[in-house]
Amino acid sequence: MGQPTHAPNDRDWWRSAVIYQVYVRSFADGDGDGTGDLAGVRARLPYLARLGVDALWFNPWYLSPMKDGGYDVADYRTVDPAFGTLDEAEKLIAEARESGIRTIVDIVPNHVSDQHPWFRAALAAGPGSPERELFHFRPGRGARGELPPNDWPSQFAGSTEPVWTRLPDGDWYLHLFTPEQPDLNWAHPAVRREHEDILRFWFERGVAGVRVDSAALLAKDPDLPDLAAHPHPHPFVDRDELHDVYRSWRAVADAHDGVFVGEVWLPDPVRFARYLRPDELHTAFNFSFLSCPWDAGRLRDSIDATLAEHAPVGAPATWVLCNHDVTRTVTRYGREDTAFDFAAKAFGTPTDLALGTRRARAAALLSLALPGSVYLYQGEELGLPEAAVPAARIQDPMHFRSGGADPGRDGCRVPLPWAAGLPYAGFGSQREPWLPQPPDWPSYAVDRQQDDPQSMLSLYREAIAARPVFGDGPLTWLPAPDGVLAFARAGGALCVVNLAPTPAGLPAHSRLLLSSGPLDHAGRLPQDTAAWLLA
Repeated sequence: MGQPTHAPNDRDWWRSAVIYQVYVRSFADGDGDGTGDLAGVRARLPYLARLGVDALWFNPWYLSPMKDGGYDVADYRTVDPAFGTLDEAEKLIAEARESGIRTIVDIVPNHVSDQHPWFRAALAAGPGSPERELFHFRPGRGARGELPPNDWPSQFAGSTEPVWTRLPDGDWYLHLFTPEQPDLNWAHPAVRREHEDILRFWFERGVAGVRVDSAALLAKDPDLPDLAAHPHPHPFVDRDELHDVYRSWRAVADAHDGVFVGEVWLPDPVRFARYLRPDELHTAFNFSFLSCPWDAGRLRDSIDATLAEHAPVGAPATWVLCNHDVTRTVTRYGREDTAFDFAAKAFGTPTDLALGTRRARAAALLSLALPGSVYLYQGEELGLPEAAVPAARIQDPMHFRSGGADPGRDGCRVPLPWAAGLPYAGFGSQREPWLPQPPDWPSYAVDRQQDDPQSMLSLYREAIAARPVFGDGPLTWLPAPDGVLAFARAGGALCVVNLAPTPAGLPAHSRLLLSSGPLDHAGRLPQDTAAWLLA
């Protein structure tokens, strides 16, 4: 059985870890009701240990009405009954740790569910009440208060719906996402105290880290000015007062030997790096690399820029190809436009899955060879494509808030296939899963791939096991033809990726460690193929 690349007592494990993202609702169903749950994850811990990952990052498993896939939290200290119980979560954290796998939980600090006790109390208390000070309630504009308080745009790409909802009592409340997700007022000390207590609650239950959702959105200009009139500094993105919040969080994490990873979408590398100073967040997701097209020059630029922006603060880079919000890698890399942009998502985009799979295999070796940590979204190790969810079955609010133009994010959230011959590909239920699986899903099942040395699953297992050969040192680019990426790491290993239309010769080496596809008859690297070499 494969082993994690870092021992559980390694305090710097997070700097070069392979972290597996578990979208619980779609991972494995332990009780047969059609929804993935913690029992399903516990049963699959041997699979995850054999894969060789260092940690599991769980999307929110808290009590939630599920208006936005669990990112509308009603109670941070309770597990939603659809997933299990708090006791079961504690057992999962402990059992994973016994397998050498740490646990990272998600926290959603920008907003809560409209079913959260604080918001329900605010609705009941009425205008001007202390309860409403925990959120952003305002009177409207216009002669009768009939207009929203400002012009802020929705954070759902493509959405033209307002971010303000008016109540019968005349007040409006702010929600940068859905109306069921009211934004918290982070200028209020009770909001800060509550979230620090939530962090302690989960650290005390054994979690090793916390992923911070929408980490740059929490603080708002207290005057809530129009964005068009006051774009600088931005009234709700990347405000300076946020850093005091994260410094206080870091003190909580340090007291529990915990780590943070932030979801920080910012184009300015200097502003981005501020979140990774030694007394703030430990790491942040790298969206530049995730959204980059399959182009050698663009990928190299993204890698260089990522390493450069992390260097001044000594933080490790993170690398990710896909997550629960993004079109799956196999599908995206098989399209004419291989970049990712929420605004460009559309129904019916043609995809060459054979081409996408070949590129996704090469991209796996590229990302796993880079310095820093790697996040692997569930099902990527199986080479799953983006599923075409029938319009009548789509649940993602992004689809509805776009007026039906955006296909939404459900296509990358379809439940995993485990066993080809079982109902619903062995997801674990006799009842149809919460999202329908495509007819070809059994062909991607774990039991079809686990003993096939040429499968995507075997490639990921081998690559994760071999990854320590690259060591922890920096990256050095090697001379290479146009369209070819080649670099060495301090550990003595080389990575070569050929994106050019013609086969590429390999640099001098003593041994071929691994390749994403076969070399040609002359020992050259074909197009859309990657190789790991020992110098």
